Amino acid sequence: MRNIRIGLLGCGTVGEEFAGLLVERRSAIEDVAGISLELVRVAVRDPGKPRSVALDPALFTTNAYDVVKTADVDLVVELIGGTSPAGELVTAALNAGKPVVTANKELVASAGPDLFAAADRAGVDLFFEAAAVAAVPILRPVRESLLAEDVTRVAGIVNGTTNYMLTRMTADGLGFEEALAKAQELGYAEPDASADVEGADAASKIAILASLAFNRSVVADDVSREGITGLGAEDFELAARFGFDIKLLAVAERFTGPPDARGTIGAQVFPALISRDHPLASVRESFNAVFVTTSAAGELMFYGHGAGPRPSASAILGDVVGAAEHLARGTHRRVPVGRPAALRPTRDLVHSYYIRADVDEAPGVLSEVTGVFGRHGVSIRTVDQHGSESQARIVFLTFPAPEHALHDALEELHDLDHVRAVGRVLRIYT
Repeated sequence: MRNIRIGLLGCGTVGEEFAGLLVERRSAIEDVAGISLELVRVAVRDPGKPRSVALDPALFTTNAYDVVKTADVDLVVELIGGTSPAGELVTAALNAGKPVVTANKELVASAGPDLFAAADRAGVDLFFEAAAVAAVPILRPVRESLLAEDVTRVAGIVNGTTNYMLTRMTADGLGFEEALAKAQELGYAEPDASADVEGADAASKIAILASLAFNRSVVADDVSREGITGLGAEDFELAARFGFDIKLLAVAERFTGPPDARGTIGAQVFPALISRDHPLASVRESFNAVFVTTSAAGELMFYGHGAGPRPSASAILGDVVGAAEHLARGTHRRVPVGRPAALRPTRDLVHSYYIRADVDEAPGVLSEVTGVFGRHGVSIRTVDQHGSESQARIVFLTFPAPEHALHDALEELHDLDHVRAVGRVLRIYT
């Protein structure tokens, strides 16, 4: 039985869970995989900090480079987060011929192509399942089982924090701040939850998913993003009236045609109305789900826990077992990501929309407003109007139209004398 010695970079909440799960599952892994996993080094800032898992104090060091370069570490697990020094440490480990397992979505989404190339040159694995959707096994199926498939769209709920918040705002009528406080209390959200609620976390994840699904390099900065800040009770009430829920979605789609032989790619994160009949509408609490659309297999859905230390630790340990098996056999699995993607501008992406506007209650106002949409090529599917003697609220649901057409129509609406305000505009996912 081959003994694989593991060096751990960072031992925060997820790192503690991983270390505990490794001990808990070690015998079962030996029986099933025929390898023994041993934690031999742990790099932390404060070795004396109390931890939830009992670890030998002799394992701890404050020198992270000692962990990645020492000869008595075979495989490195990076749980520091951020791009620096994590990027330098991962690169050093790969260059030293050590496989790396990471949960660092920010690093993979920004520097992935360089790291993939370094791993391939060294002939070792770089695994990062937990960087996408925590415990949901999506990356390995996409990059292995669907490698020969023609994937056209990857879409889903990939941030457990915001999905929990939106569930509470929908089901319990909580306001944004109340829902955020509850998520922080349960450990789903960090004290600074801006990366979650503003869409940056989801943007990193969909960039990783798109890169693997389309065999083109997509980085986080390629993804346009809108978060859930600004959503209010009225948005949820109106959504329910029309048979929708509100979800924060991450969507990447490949369009065939020039300038790239394999088409252009559009990638977005946005809060959207989604029909309650759609499977994604039933994904609640901190659970996540990803839909993959392919030409041969059709639609595939991957579902599971998207937040929490233990689900993340589970995905990390799964990657460690896979990388350790490859190391023991002297092989590795390359990450199949090609050249940088040709991006379709966000303004050219097509959606249906939900729009609400406050207008003066006066003859001809509705036809004036709908005329603006018509002039810019935005067709109205449904109109709902209610109000008082002096003011009305109009809700429009549109047919699909390019984003630039909608933006042009909204600019003209703001200039109309009878339009008092244009409220939140949400895309409708179909």
